[in-house]
Parts: sequence; C-alpha cells; structure tokens
Amino acid sequence: MQPDTKTTLLDIAEKAARSRGFDGFSYGDLAQAAGIRKASIHYHFATKAVLSAALMDRYHAAVEQVCADIEATHQSAADRLAALVRFYRDALCGGETLCLCVAFTISRDSLADDVKDKIVAFRSMMTTWITALFELGKRDGTISAISAPAAEAHATLAMLEGAHLAAHAEHDLTAFDKATEVLLAR
Repeated sequence: MQPDTKTTLLDIAEKAARSRGFDGFSYGDLAQAAGIRKASIHYHFATKAVLSAALMDRYHAAVEQVCADIEATHQSAADRLAALVRFYRDALCGGETLCLCVAFTISRDSLADDVKDKIVAFRSMMTTWITALFELGKRDGTISAISAPAAEAHATLAMLEGAHLAAHAEHDLTAFDKATEVLLAR
C-alpha cells in the first residue's frame, strides 16, 4: 500500500530535518522531493510550525513504541540499555542523520513554542524510561555502580545526544561508539 501524501510529506520532512536541521529545508525542498506543488504542502501543513509539531508528535510516539518493544524483548536492564544505545546508533544512519529531537534542538530559536514544549515532553518521556531502566538495573544487578537512577538517566540521555552530535560532526560512527563505550561497560 502506498503512503498517503501527508505521510509522504512527513517522511520527507523528517529525513530533511534529521540530516540538515529544522532550518535546513523549506517547503520548496519538500515540494520538489514529493513531486507536488508548495500549495499542496500548505493544504496538509499550513505552516512549518504545524509540520514540525506533527513531526515531533509522530517521533515521540514512534520512540515510545521502540522503548516498549525493548522492554518486551529484553528482560535485563543491561540488555535494555544496550538496545537503547543501538537504537540511537542506528538513528545516525552512518553519521548522515541525527535523532529528530537533537536536530530540532540545534534550531531551537527557530521553533514555535509548542514544538519546544514537545521536545521537553519527549526528553521527559525518555528520562523517565531510562530512570526505570536504571532502577531495574539496581534490582537485577546487571548494570554496575548505580547510585541515583534519575540523575543517571539525565546524564545518559545527554550522553546519547552528545554522541549523536559528535558522530554527525565527524561523519563517523566511531565517535558515537567511543562516547558510549563507558556507558556500555557498566
């Protein structure tokens, strides 16, 4: 089944935002990539702010599902942490792209307030999930030296996001691997 125009536009916009940032693409770019007129994009997304909000909503839901899938397929905290790191690594597409939240954060000043709020909500969801992962790690003993799960969750998310930026800047996944090596060794 072929995706509808709205889904196609979201897919193209997400790829553009993740590779070039929020400020790195225009409706003209999307129209050209989709093979439609700019007016058709405005029919689905009146403004770039509306489009970016829709992208964050979709991304939030997709990553939330990834986290649920990780929980369903990995019992230990260590395995869940390794799966999360793999997810973030895979999102780099060889250093070509960033996770959407990081890509949007780079252009924070250009974002609408509701999109900034969606980024905060996304990061809150992730730190809550990672906190639960570290709490499980304390119980199951598969991650060493856990002292403050919530603080470690914030540090872990910052590490993953920073590792994304490093790998993207160097266009080399080795930078991500080096940045996350200590985390995975726990």
